[in-house]
This record gives sequence, C-alpha cells and structure tokens, in this order.
Amino acid sequence: MRTSNGQPDVPNVHEAAAENNGKPKAYSALYALQLRAFIDAAEDVDVDPDTIEDLLEGLEDGEEEIQESDFDEGLDSESLVLPAHEKHSAIEGSGYLDNLEVETEVIERLKREADGAWSKEETRKMMHHLKEHGMSSFVREYVITQNIPIVKLLFAFGISLCPELRNKQPQTMLYFLRVAMSKELQLREKLPQHNTLADAVSLIQASKRVVVLTGAGISVSCGIPDFRSHNGLYATLKERGTYDLDDPQQMFDIHYFRENPAVFYSFASQIYPSNFIPSPCHRFIKAIEDRGKLLRNYTQNIDTLETLTGITRVLQCHGSFATATCIQCRRRIPGTEIEKDIMEHRVPFCTVCLVAKKEAEEVRQAAFRKKAKKRGRKEWEEGSDEEEEAIPVGVMKPDITFFGEKLADDFEHALEDDRDKIDLLIVIGTSLKVSPVSEILSHLPHSVPQILINKTPVRHINPDVRLQTSLRISMALTTCSQRLDCPSW
Repeated sequence: MRTSNGQPDVPNVHEAAAENNGKPKAYSALYALQLRAFIDAAEDVDVDPDTIEDLLEGLEDGEEEIQESDFDEGLDSESLVLPAHEKHSAIEGSGYLDNLEVETEVIERLKREADGAWSKEETRKMMHHLKEHGMSSFVREYVITQNIPIVKLLFAFGISLCPELRNKQPQTMLYFLRVAMSKELQLREKLPQHNTLADAVSLIQASKRVVVLTGAGISVSCGIPDFRSHNGLYATLKERGTYDLDDPQQMFDIHYFRENPAVFYSFASQIYPSNFIPSPCHRFIKAIEDRGKLLRNYTQNIDTLETLTGITRVLQCHGSFATATCIQCRRRIPGTEIEKDIMEHRVPFCTVCLVAKKEAEEVRQAAFRKKAKKRGRKEWEEGSDEEEEAIPVGVMKPDITFFGEKLADDFEHALEDDRDKIDLLIVIGTSLKVSPVSEILSHLPHSVPQILINKTPVRHINPDVRLQTSLRISMALTTCSQRLDCPSW
C-alpha cells in the first residue's frame, strides 16, 4: 500500500505507541541503531553541522538514553542500517533485532516494502550507473531528473529507513543517500591483474592520461604540516589550546573567519608558503607531465608547491595563497601584497575599502559640522562626541577555500572533462575525508586502474595497488622516476 505521492505506507512510530496504550515500543531502539550508523558514517562521508543537528532533532530524553547506551556497545555500523537484500543481511541471521525486541510486524512491513520497490534488473542497472558515472550523475539522473524519493532509492542499496528518519530535511535525506552510495562504491571490485609495486610501475609506463590526486601528505617532508594525522595540524591546535576554538576546524570556517579574522591571521604564518622547497613527490608529478602523460593534477594543498615545481596541468581544488580577495567589495590582489601582514600576524584590510571609509567619514563630518553650525556652537560641541555608526571595512582573505565555501566551478568542469579520458588514477598523501574532492574516486569509472600511495591507511576505498609504508613509497617514487628517466634528487 502506498500514499498519494508514491511513498511506501509505513506505520508512524508515534501512532504505534498510541496503539500500545501510549507506551513507546522498542522500535525506537531501531531508530537509535540507524541513527548511530549514519553518525558513524560521518567518519568517511563529509557532513555539515546542520545535518547532524537535524539528525538529532526530535530525540526525547528516553530516546537519547537508548542511543547513548547503544553507542557504548561497540556494534558494527555495517549491520545497523536495516538492509533489505541479501548483500547486507542484517535483518536475517542477526541477533540484534531479537535482543532489542523490535516489533515483528513493523520489521516485516519494512521488509515487504523494500522487497517490492525494485526488481533485480532495476537495481543492477542503478548500481552500474553509479559505479561507471559517479555520485553526481546518479543524483542528477534519479533524484533530479526522475524525481524518485530518496526513501525509495535507498531500498536499492538495501536500506529501509525507520519512520523517524523519513521526514528529515532535504540535505539530511541527501546525506543518507550519499552514505549509501559511498558504501556501495567501496565495493569497487579490485582489478585482479594489478597488485604489486612492479604492476604500479608498469601502469604508469603504459598509461597516457594519468590523473594524480594529491593531499597534504606530499608536502610534509617540506616542513608543512598535514591536517588530519595524529600529529597533524588539527591535533596540534587542539593540544595547544592556544586559540579559542570549539573545534580546530573552526580555524578554516568561513563564518568564524567573518566574525573573528584575527584568529586565522594569528596562525596563518605557520602554513604560508614562504621558503618551502618542493618534495620528490612534486618532482615525480612534474616528470609525468614532462613525458606528456599527465591529464591533470588535482591538489587539495594550498601551498602552491606544484606551481613552484613547474607543473602546469594542476588544479588547486581548495585554492591557494597566490591571490587574496576582499570579503566586502570582492577586489582581488596578488597574495604577495598581504604577505607582510600574514608574517606579522596582522589582519590585512582592503585599501580600496579604507579609502572609501575615509571619504565617507569626511562627508559625514562635513555634513554634521554644517548642521551643527546652524544650531549653534554649543550644540555642535555636545553632539560631536555622539557615537557614529561604524562604516564597515573589508578584510582581505587568501583565496583558499574555507569550510562553508563552495569550490570554484573549475573543479566540476575539469572533472566532467577528465572522466571520459582518464586511463590511470594515482592518489598520493590524502585521507580523502573532505568532499567534494574525496568524491573524485566515486566519479571515475570503476574500470580505471587505481594506485594509492599513502603513509596512513584509507579504508573507505578499494584501489588496485596500495603502497602504504614509508619504504614502499620511497621505492615507488625511486623506481617510477628511474623508469621515467627523471633526474636524480
């Protein structure tokens, strides 16, 4: 049975409670399990604070206790999303639901609606589209073009939402879908013919259109800290407690910057690319470009070391210190013009806005004096100390992308252009935690070989070749460079 808008007719948990003499059923425990699963997923899928707030909206004291107690049990979040098909069989063969005494009739209805939503062929077609065309294309096709409710789309991924989660805000529903897509894309089948360091070298030699995705890890040896490792930038900020931050990521939050730019500028000199020298990894990418093999280098770094190395086919996904823009009048200047302010921990102001402020103040003072002259000198003297409305002055902000800011359109256009040309992906020095750059892998066809070169594990992707120790990374760069006839370093 379905409602008028095509959504499955599922009993409301509060109505079910009313039918049970007003006592909430144990079904709310299922809500807690699903809620925990989606919150746990934020480790791998980027989520904004508003979505987390919406996720927790409506929890009453009793429900919060259930949620917290479940969080302490160490349950596997993979089994908490209430799957509908065999691939994720958490309903059948799991003791969790029995232990939680979830109402059998409700579970059966959830299973029936999920089983009847899509045929096996429809599900196969949808999964193929996702894996070959990526998340953005999937959302455009099924959410926007076909206007299929996200609740129904989730059935194809084996997820049947409990009633409490079905009426969340649109961005939260989209987060549910992104979690489902991310988990499905983790199931990328590794290409069995590529496994070893030698295979990686052969792939690089044979490929003609290589995409290299880089993160902060490639600049650590240059003296620039990474962000998310146990001794990275965020951990250091939190440990020192020097800055009045609720969360270390506030340092790069656009809303916080607008309210208090002095905090960022008291710190910015530590990451400003002043006297850093490119690493062997930068020169390795340059060697790929020199051989005509580099399709594009997508870098999340803001240190401009790719440009210093001479790499031309580079897209700085998160911007850089190369330029700065006034947050008020949008005037853009070379980054070198605010370098002195950055190094001396001063907030740089827009010179154009300063001039405009001075001129406006002069006009205002002249008008005030003229008006006061007519009323008499005494009144002018008394009124001259009145507090005037402040004229805002624009702060110059480096053109790096803060949390809360949209990436430049160049990123989306380049990715769209590259996805049909790429024949090899190399990922180096990134945790792949920040979207939308982290979604590059999901955007690319699964048939394209992938090489991961990273010191720390990245568990939510399934590349064909993993090079994860310092020794193997060093061997990889050395061997590849020798095969590419790179100069020694």
